[in-house]
Amino acid sequence: MTRANRFYSFALLLPLAGYSVATTQAAGPWRANEGNTRGWMLMSPEERIAHQATIRSFANYDDCHAYQVAHHRLMQERAMRLGLTLPDHGRDACAHLRPSSDSRD
Repeated sequence: MTRANRFYSFALLLPLAGYSVATTQAAGPWRANEGNTRGWMLMSPEERIAHQATIRSFANYDDCHAYQVAHHRLMQERAMRLGLTLPDHGRDACAHLRPSSDSRD
């Protein structure tokens, strides 16, 4: 294979490699971000990392939900001090831990 052919082969495969990485990352573990974490903008970068790690560490719904309620309360207090309003509802990051017989949404 000539040098030019190798270059073109690489150039054609590169976008496919990027697609593969992007689709793999999308299917990865839950990641905290501004779209799914109440009070994101009120947390330091260190708090965000710790929050994500804590949510990922739970093995049962009740413990996870108790942490989530406490986190929401803390973020609500911070928002009130700053005169901000946080959304009332959002995605339940602990929902995947509910027993299958639990039909709550």
